[in-house]
Amino acid sequence: MNSPSPAAPFREDGSAERLAIDTIRTLAMDAVQQANSGHPGTPMALAPVGHTLWRDFLRTDPDVPDWPNRDRFVLSVGHASMLLYALLHLAGVKEIDAHGKATGKPAVSLDDIKQFRQLGSKTPGHPEYRMTSGVETTTGPLGQGCGNSVGMAIAERALAARFNRDGFTLFDHDIYTLCGDGDMMEGISGEAASIAGHLKLSNLCWIYDSNHISIEGSTELAFTEDVGKRFEAYGWNVLHVADANDTQAIADALAAFRKTDDRPTFIVVHSVIGWGSPRAGSAKAHGEALGEDNVRATKKAYGWPEDAQFLVPNGVAEAFHDAVARRGKAACAEWQQLFEHYQNAFPVEAAEFELLREGKLPRGWEQDIPVFPPDEKGIASRDAGGKVLNAIAPHVPMLLGGAADLSPSTKTNLTFDGAGAFEANQYSGRNMHFGVREHAMGAIANGMALSYLRSYTGTFLVFADYMRAPIRLAAIMELPVVFVFTHDSIGVGEDGPTHQPIEHLATLRAIPGLDTIRPADANETAVAWQIALTHTHEPTALILSRQPLPTIDRTRFAAADGLRQGGYVLADCNGTPQLILIATGSEVALALHAYEKLMADGIAARVVSLPSWHLFEKQDKAYRDQVLPPAVKARLAIEQAGALGWDRYVGADGATITMSTFGASAPLAKLQKKFGFTADNVLQVARKLMEEHA
Repeated sequence: MNSPSPAAPFREDGSAERLAIDTIRTLAMDAVQQANSGHPGTPMALAPVGHTLWRDFLRTDPDVPDWPNRDRFVLSVGHASMLLYALLHLAGVKEIDAHGKATGKPAVSLDDIKQFRQLGSKTPGHPEYRMTSGVETTTGPLGQGCGNSVGMAIAERALAARFNRDGFTLFDHDIYTLCGDGDMMEGISGEAASIAGHLKLSNLCWIYDSNHISIEGSTELAFTEDVGKRFEAYGWNVLHVADANDTQAIADALAAFRKTDDRPTFIVVHSVIGWGSPRAGSAKAHGEALGEDNVRATKKAYGWPEDAQFLVPNGVAEAFHDAVARRGKAACAEWQQLFEHYQNAFPVEAAEFELLREGKLPRGWEQDIPVFPPDEKGIASRDAGGKVLNAIAPHVPMLLGGAADLSPSTKTNLTFDGAGAFEANQYSGRNMHFGVREHAMGAIANGMALSYLRSYTGTFLVFADYMRAPIRLAAIMELPVVFVFTHDSIGVGEDGPTHQPIEHLATLRAIPGLDTIRPADANETAVAWQIALTHTHEPTALILSRQPLPTIDRTRFAAADGLRQGGYVLADCNGTPQLILIATGSEVALALHAYEKLMADGIAARVVSLPSWHLFEKQDKAYRDQVLPPAVKARLAIEQAGALGWDRYVGADGATITMSTFGASAPLAKLQKKFGFTADNVLQVARKLMEEHA
């Protein structure tokens, strides 16, 4: 039972500020204790920081938590989720539904806090985007929020460059990120900080909770560098706050950030984890409930009613809400009025931004996509992808992206007039130069997508390993990021096994909600890009070849639009086939060569191009059975990747020509012969399979 709320603050010093801060602390303690799971220590330590930032600086309207020019608050220390939930509750942030409509409910009610970490609650263990209004991004794996925030800062600069006009400053918001020792240890934070410093993103502020505690104990066990000096080397403005409880020092540092216009700001805040508790300053305050006796002792130390649970003293929420709303509502109303005038003065630009907000594409965006004529020699799908991207991008102005120092190889560079590079103080450019920073690139692209941009990345497929966490998070958050991966197979040739992906297709296909597409030729590549950009709640991985792929004659075989169903009958016989050849990417041409020889020998064969398992599984059973008739047991899958997953389509009686080892360094033709990717071997395996099913 909750204790009655006192009519007036019961602190000895009468401090309303301290009362609100301790409310945040005790809500975190109680929620974690009731769940018997969670991380109470960091919210307790950072409560003064969160309180000061939200009450005095953050520009957000509790009634309209998604207005475009709001400041963004990113809790990269996602395990400290109760800090964010308490702030959302006290600020009175209102819930919006999936369509951006107000529901009239609080984003986080006191009852929601009581359901912390419970099934179906709006207060999961780590903040989840789309689940809880006011949560700007899903943070869990440490460092991801740091990378996201750099993407958000990039997006603000890009939006400002695109839409701001004299007298019409639509975009000038800031991004605040709370991060900790774990974030600083993860390599992604260094990658992200490096590029942020290079780009001079002065709209970005990271607040580093330096409490010197990790799960195993003191950070002295593994982490003794001077982080502030590191960030100075990155080109950041580094400030220090000696005591996290010194709210004036915190405010002074935040004010200094607001005045800094030539670089990002890094505020080092020294705190005591689990402040005020018997476990203060220890690892035990990090990742487990304090225990009922310790909770009571801590509340006593705070001057708090020891038996009160989930107590929000009278006036605390109202005062906090009023402080946040007074600033945020005025800023939001001013922006709305400004945008109305903007619509009259710049109707084309205003309509363009409205499309961005709605996740829609401009009319005619696909009008210049090329159709590739039949060509036996063909073109690499990476080259075709580059041509398609450059045909689309001029019509989709906020399509921004680049590669991890590989755009000449991935063909992801925008080459049309006016594309330019996105660089420090040149924020109108369309080409991102991420440098050799695959991990941060993925997280930055997610942050860009969270701020209206249509973002894409590029690297070799084998380096998808470096990007798996942000790709997975893009799928969890339902972000339509396009991840371009080239050099998709042993076709890399002489570069050898370190650069030849084997297991990577299987690992990407295993991510729920990720559309992994490996097109067979240039025209399938064009359709793949169209699909990727029409996705509104799914990321896409485009898997493209280095080596030329024959451009299939679509007057003889089925149209490339069949890719929209994920898989389709590309070549067929009359009636029911005796054998089905299934392939993706470069191996589809190989299947077609085998098909023609089988048909010439009187064997009724079918070729199925299956570039997207994700889309194929979305089709109804009738369509899937039409493409792959259950009665036809003789099925052969051909793919220069691991066999994992192909049993779904070939069944227990089928066979695969796939990779069971790593590749080798040699010219492509010799590799294809060594590993069995030749027409002769396909025919040999196919005929053996036919004999088994005779």
